Amino acid sequence: MRLYALCDADTLRERGLDLSLFVNRANALGAEVIQYRNKHADIAAVKADLITLRRLWDGFLIINDHYELAPFCDGVHIGQEDLYAIHGDPFKALKILKLSVGSDKIIGLSTHNEREIAIANELDLNYVGLGAYRATSTKAEAKVLGKKLDAIAALSKHPVAAIGGVKLDDTFQHVTYHVIGSGLISNENAK
Repeated sequence: MRLYALCDADTLRERGLDLSLFVNRANALGAEVIQYRNKHADIAAVKADLITLRRLWDGFLIINDHYELAPFCDGVHIGQEDLYAIHGDPFKALKILKLSVGSDKIIGLSTHNEREIAIANELDLNYVGLGAYRATSTKAEAKVLGKKLDAIAALSKHPVAAIGGVKLDDTFQHVTYHVIGSGLISNENAK
């Protein structure tokens, strides 16, 4: 299992935890990637957190959605709606995104089904997120794929990061990364 740690600012705030505790936990579990997601702070606060994370974390650091902050990290992860907000044509949208963030940055895209994987296969991405594997409190609207996730992952030409309710002991055949957020800092795992 390769770990991709999802650091969600709202979850940390709800639990009274800070970035350094999250990074320590990610390090202890051998995470390769941290994605920082902050849906409610202004851009200055997100930038400040990225700078803090970069100071604390030596691995790959990815920002969720805020691709304008790519200079402060190693790459960006965007959702389907974010891609199409850039341009209605996903190929043109990705080209615009790459021009904005730079060709040396990692780009990941959320996917949820076979059709989105097929489109992603034609795009110049570094990886895709696929899910949700299970229901989660942070993405209540997500469609749960369950055991179908691994079969859909097999269709991807890009490395797949399983998202949504993934646990450390879940096993997959066609998934590269386990994306785990609140599970890293849950009461039973944070001990």
